[in-house]
Amino acid sequence: MKDKLITILAAFIVFSCYSQEDVVPKTEFTKMYLPVWLEATEHCLDIAKAMPEDLYSYKPTDVNKTFAEQMVHIAAASKLLTERYVLGLEVKPNTPDASAMSKTAIIALMEDSFAFTNQVIISIEREKLDETCVMYHSGNTVSRAFALFYVQDHMANHRAKSNLYLRMNKIEPPEYTW
Repeated sequence: MKDKLITILAAFIVFSCYSQEDVVPKTEFTKMYLPVWLEATEHCLDIAKAMPEDLYSYKPTDVNKTFAEQMVHIAAASKLLTERYVLGLEVKPNTPDASAMSKTAIIALMEDSFAFTNQVIISIEREKLDETCVMYHSGNTVSRAFALFYVQDHMANHRAKSNLYLRMNKIEPPEYTW
C-alpha cells in the first residue's frame, strides 16, 4: 500500500510540474500508458537508490557493466530511444562516463531522462503516434506508439540486471508492485 501511495504521489508531482492543459495526455493510448511508465520509472529509481554509493562501481564479471554504468545506460538510452523512435529525431548516443559521476548525479540524470519521456507522453499527438519507424537493431517496422513499449522494455532489461547486482551484494531489492 505504501508503494502505491508513493507512486500516486510521484504522479502528482510530475503532473504538478506542468500547466493544467499539459497534465492530461492528448491520446487515449498515452492516458493509459503514462501510469504504467511512471510506475516503471519509479521502480527503476528505487533500485538506483537502494544500492549504496560505494557499490556503484560493482560489476559481477569483467565483461559486465558496473551498477553505475547500468543506471547511466538506462538514463541515456531512455532519452535517446524516445527521441529516435517516438519523436523520429536523428540522434546519436551520448552516454556520460558513469565512473566520473556520483550516485546523486546519476539519479538526477535518470530523473531528467524520465521527465523528458514523461513530457513526450503527455504532449505527443495521435498523428505522431500513428507514424511508423524502423527499429535499428531488429529492422522491425512499428508504430511510434509501440516504440514507447520498447523504451520501457529496454529499461526493464537493465533494471532487472541491476536488481541482480543488489542481490549479489546481499541487498534486498525494492518490492515490485505490479
